[in-house]
Parts: sequence; C-alpha cells; structure tokens
Amino acid sequence: MASLHDSTTTISDLKTRVLAFVRERDWEQFHTPKNLSMALAAETGELMEHFLWATPDQSRAIADDPVKRAKIADELADVVIYAIEFANITGLDIAAAIEAKMAANALKYPVEKARGRSEKYTDL
Repeated sequence: MASLHDSTTTISDLKTRVLAFVRERDWEQFHTPKNLSMALAAETGELMEHFLWATPDQSRAIADDPVKRAKIADELADVVIYAIEFANITGLDIAAAIEAKMAANALKYPVEKARGRSEKYTDL
C-alpha cells in the first residue's frame, strides 16, 4: 500500500480507499448509519481512554510519548475510517459538510466575542 500523507492525500482518495477495503470484505451489508455511528462512538471512547484522568499537561505528554502516540494514532485512524465510511454509506460530502458547519460556527462564534474564550456561543 502506498504511503499516504495529509499534504498529498485528498478526502476523495481516502473515501475511495476505505470503500474499496469495505467492498473487498463484503462489509457494506453491515455498514448501516446506525451501526457506523455506534462504531464511531465506540472508537472515540477508545481514543478518549488514553487521556482519562490526565490533566491538560499530562494529556499533552501522553500524546507526545512515542509508544503511546502509536496507539493513539491507531485509535484516531479507527475514528476517521468510521467517519469516512459513514459518509460513504450515507452519500454525505465531507468537505461540504465541514464548510457548512464552519460557516455556521463563524456566525455563532464571532471572532470579536469568542477569541481566547471557551464559553459556549449562548454564553458569549
């Protein structure tokens, strides 16, 4: 398998590769929106588990530790793969969804109110 990198791999490339992997195994029959959303939640929980009970500084150290970093990368890959497969199965365009969400967030979190603050938009 060719080496992939963020700077050279498109979302479309990833969607195509994930779909090919799934089809080779005849897994589309199991990949319903319900099942994929649940798998995505489960994998997100496994990613979170690496940071459970850690302080913010400890969580940064955990993410920088070479041994733990490899395990964290595996969990992140699982999360992203399930998200991509969810988009494949539902026909959602990831880039368009991100663009729409960021536009909505820009309205909810105007720079002049949100810069350097972590409050929810209703509390700005």
